Amino acid sequence: MKTIQIVFAYTDLTTAFMGGLLAGAATGLIHTRFKINPLLSGILVMTALYSVNLHVMGKSNVPLLSQLTLFTWAENFSVSVSGKDAITSVLGWSVPVKDLWILLFCLIMIVLFSLVLLWFFRTNIGTAMRATGDNDQMIRALGVNTNVMIVFGVAISNGFIALSGSMLAQFQGFADVQMGIGMMVWGLASVIIGEALINEKKLGLLIAGAVIGAVLFRLLVAIALRWGMNPNDLKLITAAFVFLALVLPGFMNKTKKIKLLR
Repeated sequence: MKTIQIVFAYTDLTTAFMGGLLAGAATGLIHTRFKINPLLSGILVMTALYSVNLHVMGKSNVPLLSQLTLFTWAENFSVSVSGKDAITSVLGWSVPVKDLWILLFCLIMIVLFSLVLLWFFRTNIGTAMRATGDNDQMIRALGVNTNVMIVFGVAISNGFIALSGSMLAQFQGFADVQMGIGMMVWGLASVIIGEALINEKKLGLLIAGAVIGAVLFRLLVAIALRWGMNPNDLKLITAAFVFLALVLPGFMNKTKKIKLLR
């Protein structure tokens, strides 16, 4: 059986994850050691990483069409199962079968990573990290070094961000130095939408809410474009969805309070 080579320059998942860990650790250290605002710490590291990415890539855009990736493997698997140009109908839309296989592959990866996060946040370190975010004074009184927890938490989150960026590059077939610009707003909107839909404090539901919010947010944008909206209005559509995501939770909470008062 032929060995599938997945490790290659620029989009190696392991290298991306480790690089994200280092970047997150740098952000956490700048915040905890030098007492710089966390947002400014992230901006400093992000600005520095722009030049680092250019040095690593060698140029601003690197094509990956000739490389074997996770998604080309999924496409080859779909061809072997369903044929080369198989098409099916989903809700009245003609969709290539290979796209459905890629969607299934992505869902499997999301479930696996969600289970890993669920397991980790139930460990002693994960519980201490969650407590640091909820009430750092209380957990510090119990003898936990909150600075270490902050650095560790930011490092892990940035590792997963880098991993997702690497998978996105594999899916698109190219890596571009501008790819991550604007993703913070989309991520914020996704989390807010997920919290509004699943208003529970259970760990598993919080992770599921973040996933559902991310999928729903991108789905709304895709549907808006599919219905004929001008692609030039994509940023306007995104801003509108972010605005709704920010406003709806507060409106829903007010509605619930009014119902309780009645």
